[in-house]
This record gives sequence, structure tokens and C-alpha cells, in this order.
Amino acid sequence: MTDMTDISDRLAACYTGVVHDVMRAMGHSNFTLPPELRPILPEQAMAGPAFTIEGQVVPGADAHETLLAWTGLLSKAPTGSIWVSQPNDRIVAHMGELSAETLKNKGIRGCVADGFIRDVNFLLAIGFQAWCRGFTPRDIVGHWLPKATQVPIVIGEVTIAPGDYLLGDRDGLLRVPKAEVIAIIEQAEAAIATESLVRKAILAGTDPKDAYLKYGKF
Repeated sequence: MTDMTDISDRLAACYTGVVHDVMRAMGHSNFTLPPELRPILPEQAMAGPAFTIEGQVVPGADAHETLLAWTGLLSKAPTGSIWVSQPNDRIVAHMGELSAETLKNKGIRGCVADGFIRDVNFLLAIGFQAWCRGFTPRDIVGHWLPKATQVPIVIGEVTIAPGDYLLGDRDGLLRVPKAEVIAIIEQAEAAIATESLVRKAILAGTDPKDAYLKYGKF
């Protein structure tokens, strides 16, 4: 039986371009997250199952309540997962130094926040991958509370269910359905092997059209 860590590692070794093409050929749509989401460590691929969070702005929320709820979220995140948040907010930061330290120590593979983060230099220093739309020093205190965890969330046009896999690299971020992740990885690995043959042929001087007709891939 293939375990979650093996699946995540194999998916991380497949670049997003080839996985996108495999999923498109399988008939999938709406699985590419908005390009405005960018990684702070673009050279570092990230893959793993989603721990999903839905949040809401609550103006004037009690400061203690917001921090208690936030630390509770950190406690719930399962080892080996990716923290994936739809905060429904573009004002405050939804990841920072102490939170990233906590998650990294728990074996969380990275985070995706459809909003802002802060303490970026600290996250870079510890090598914690974070995808976001931008940065701000402002925190959640007195402003934001979680609504639910491990529920389907929507980022852009992409619905992410708990346990769906995410794959991110310098080119972008994809949602890979949990039920088909093994089949998608296997097809992506096969496509990468074929691309290697095409690359070898091109470097040997083969006409690109001839290489495409021979291997059915370009």
C-alpha cells in the first residue's frame, strides 16, 4: 500500500507543467489556482494533502478569542499535510513566524493562504514554503476568526476538498483530486520519461516535428 508520504514525495518530483497536461488530457478542469498566488521559495517544490481552513472577518473580535482560535488551528493541522486557508480577507496576515515554526516542527509541508502573510524573512530562514498574494505586518488580533476546518474551500475557481493533494513549483499551484492522485502521478511519471526521450532526440539534432510524431509528446 502506498502511504501518504510516498505519494507526496512522488508528486513533488513531478513538475506542474506535466501534471497539468496529464489532468487536462484526463478531462479535468478548474484545477489551476490563481497565478497571483506566489511562493516565497520558488525553487522549492511543495506537495501534500490539504488541511483546509475557512475563515471570516469579525470586526472588533475579542483579542484573546482570536489568538485562542488561531493556536487551536495550529494544533489541529495533521503531520504531512499542507495548511490551505481561504481566510476571506485581504487585510491581515494569515501566517507568520511562530505559526510557521510550529507547523514546520509538526511536519507540515508548507502553507497556502489566499491572502497575506508576514515575517517573511523568518519563514525564509527556516525554509518554510508559503504561498500567498502578498505581505503585511498586520496580524489577525481583533479582526479574524476561523469558521471551519476540513471542509471544502474555494480559491479562485478551484474547489479544494480536505485531503486533496496540492502541487506547487515555480510555475504555479495545482489541485490534484485525492481519489485519482495515484493514477495522475503514474501518468505524469510516464510522461516525464517520454519527454526525456524527446529532449535527447532534439539535442541529437532530430527535427522537432519528427520528434513529436515519433513520441507523441512535445
